[in-house]
Amino acid sequence: MPRLRLIAANSNPAQLVVIGFVSFIAIGTALLWLPLASDGRTQIGFENALFMSTSASTVTGLATVPIDDFSLFGELVILALIQIGGFGIMTIGSLLALIASNRVGLRQRMVAQAEIGAVDVGELRTLIAAIARITLGVEGILALILFVRFWHGGYEDSPGRAAYSAIFHSVSSFNNAGISLYTDSLARFANDPVVVLSISGAFIIGGIGFPILVEMWRHEQHRRNTGSKRVIPWSLHTKITLWATAGLLVIGPAVVLAFEWTNPATLGPLDLGDKFLAGWFQGVTPRTAGFSTLNFGGMNEPTLLVVSVLMFIGAGPASTSGGIKVTTVAVLTLVLWSEVRGNIDVTAFWRRLPEKLIRQALAIVMLALVVVIGTTLTLMGLDDLSLTSALFEAASAFGTVGLSTGITAGLSGSAQLLLVFVMLAGRVGPITLVTAWALRDHVRVYRYPEERPIIG
Repeated sequence: MPRLRLIAANSNPAQLVVIGFVSFIAIGTALLWLPLASDGRTQIGFENALFMSTSASTVTGLATVPIDDFSLFGELVILALIQIGGFGIMTIGSLLALIASNRVGLRQRMVAQAEIGAVDVGELRTLIAAIARITLGVEGILALILFVRFWHGGYEDSPGRAAYSAIFHSVSSFNNAGISLYTDSLARFANDPVVVLSISGAFIIGGIGFPILVEMWRHEQHRRNTGSKRVIPWSLHTKITLWATAGLLVIGPAVVLAFEWTNPATLGPLDLGDKFLAGWFQGVTPRTAGFSTLNFGGMNEPTLLVVSVLMFIGAGPASTSGGIKVTTVAVLTLVLWSEVRGNIDVTAFWRRLPEKLIRQALAIVMLALVVVIGTTLTLMGLDDLSLTSALFEAASAFGTVGLSTGITAGLSGSAQLLLVFVMLAGRVGPITLVTAWALRDHVRVYRYPEERPIIG
């Protein structure tokens, strides 16, 4: 029986994704638990090591201990967990196999496809290579910008420290981890447009999704190789994701500016230019970036509610972000629009959406709601939290965002362990987590008679 289960597990890519992340988190926990990982003044216990490893591996950013409790070794472990977790441990495995043997096996392609959402299994080799170039390219450019700013702006006292901080924050930004070397996150840069805009640009790019980045890269390669000015049609996925992303990039900052404009604990004391800069950053960081230049604990409840919704949505599929993804929300919005107009088919950009896709979107939203609402109720019961604080923490963990009202470190051990599972569920995705245990699709050879219940 154990052998049969092992064979079944190896034939299910989704299950291997879950197993891979759990194993990766376990390795990170063991490394962060070592005395070498602490700063010598404090000891990182097993619970904190597990939480921080999960947070870094799932690129969430929630923390039970301040970053300065770790030694340089501990910080480097966290940095490695962020990079590998964001890129996708299964994608890394396929990339290493590609480099070593100049080919990728079918099983590895299926595993990486489940992780990064590749559409065509046969194109995975090219896809992984492009992902690696894009990742290193964006992180390299951002690190160079941040190094110059950190050093010449007087934020760091040595070129070496400026370079280390620049590399750390570039990796954390592109991978939407939100983990900073500074205990105040990025509050000290609240009025620095170079740091704020470059970091927000990096995590927006990382949150768009690798398939779209690769498609953009291929369009550019085609233009350079052929010299043709003919525009290649963009895929429906790219169109929907970019339009939905643009809408949320407007809604988020607008909400923060509207509800926090006069709040003395957030935007109130800032001048006009700094208000717009801080409002922009705090409006786009719920895409699962997790950095903050303002104190979320001092924000008004309407803002926290909208931010919770934005964290629940997340960013693009097959990206470094979590949440139910913008395409899921876009599909359900199109369903609503079609029903309002009385259309039988759900269409977008002159294309009809398949019914199976709509069912998947509904399933993802329902599963995600169950997880977030269940986590919220459990947190309220375990630690006697208010609804707003518990919901915000639950949405942040599930969306792998990392924003908090400041209650994470004070949660009980049971509550923190719950968030560990929620962060893992949010990273691998509700559908992946559930279908990881389904070894094969169950297709009935018959169908029941149809009958309509009353709706509404």
